[in-house]
Amino acid sequence: MRRYLRTLAAMGAVAAVGIALAGCAGSGSGAESGGTVTLWARDSQSRFMQQLADAFNETHDTQVEVTLVPASEYVQKFGTAAAGGSAPDIASIDLVYVPYFASVGALKDIKEDWDALSYKDDMSPGHVAQGVYEDGVYSVPFSADVSAMFYNKDLFAAAGLDPEAPPTTMAEVQAAAEQITASGDGNYGFVFSGACGGCNIFSMTPYIWASGGDVLSTDGTEALLDTQEVTDTLTQYRDLWEGGAMPELVQSDSGANAGDAFKAGKVGIMNWGTFFIGALEDETDGAQFEWDVAPIPGAEDGQIGSFAGGDNLTIPSGSKNPEGAWEFLEWATGEEAQTILADAGVMPTRLDLLDELYISQDPRFQVFADALAVGKVPYSVIENELFNDPNGVWSTMIQEAVFGTGTVEEAQAKAQEAAQALLDEANN
Repeated sequence: MRRYLRTLAAMGAVAAVGIALAGCAGSGSGAESGGTVTLWARDSQSRFMQQLADAFNETHDTQVEVTLVPASEYVQKFGTAAAGGSAPDIASIDLVYVPYFASVGALKDIKEDWDALSYKDDMSPGHVAQGVYEDGVYSVPFSADVSAMFYNKDLFAAAGLDPEAPPTTMAEVQAAAEQITASGDGNYGFVFSGACGGCNIFSMTPYIWASGGDVLSTDGTEALLDTQEVTDTLTQYRDLWEGGAMPELVQSDSGANAGDAFKAGKVGIMNWGTFFIGALEDETDGAQFEWDVAPIPGAEDGQIGSFAGGDNLTIPSGSKNPEGAWEFLEWATGEEAQTILADAGVMPTRLDLLDELYISQDPRFQVFADALAVGKVPYSVIENELFNDPNGVWSTMIQEAVFGTGTVEEAQAKAQEAAQALLDEANN
């Protein structure tokens, strides 16, 4: 309970809701399939969620009613609703928060239904892992958004680099960034959001994973922030910063400006997500240069890494129609719904359907498909405190290691100690 109260407080919610939550944990009312189920989703999903609900409603007795919640308020609103017994029947949740909500009893264990899915082994492994808590399963993979390396082909050519041969190792990324910067004309080789923890879990951690390292143990109980793979990645970023290969904005950017800097055509490389394609291809405000996408590499050629982002679908513990809710979850992971997602420009989570539904739209999407197959997510019931909090352990380590006056190793040692203390408290 102490963990629950502290984490909700970190998310901006009132602590008192935790008391009510324990009382609403359970399997719901046991209502028969049919009737109406309510579904909450972030407003960033507006372009496809109602379309999905309409398609489901046309062919099912059970009817889905969608409520869109502002993305910035979603976690707090859902936590408060779950605690107060007013949660929806279905919640589409950023997958990083599923372990936490499962750990406090806010989600229904759907393991029996999950085990019966014939295609469960064909779904994004990163999404699947986030749905597991202790011996239960609390979510199904829904939508995907993976990280990859976007690069400016025009700047590569101007710097004497082969635009058809993007870097395949971390050393090559650094060398290409430095060469683009050296080409002059106000160009920079690399950009990232130095003050955005969530951005850097998404864009920086893939280097660590690709090289064989990690930031947490698989079960989320051990911090690994002082490992060599983390040192190598932070050192690369520090070298790029101190060598002038990144614009000044990176030190304070909270996620709003790095993408625009790349889109303006003055930056060679940026690690970002599938969602970035829409901004680059916007007819009125898109990129005015040739760009391409490649896997985020590791230390050695052939190693690639990615963050498997997106949403999982869950059934809150207080669902009044859990059978109807599962009916939608099963349909949402089926071919008809995954086709609707792909047609809306959203990456499906069914690996077995990617060739037909997704890669066929654009051969560059093969990079994202490969990324999803290896994509990972740090597993933790305190993900927000460790990684997303702009003043948390991860963000502080990056600020001190990349931009600070101390050494990379000193920043790592401080972060390792702080992270392990948080994990010990949360898991004991």
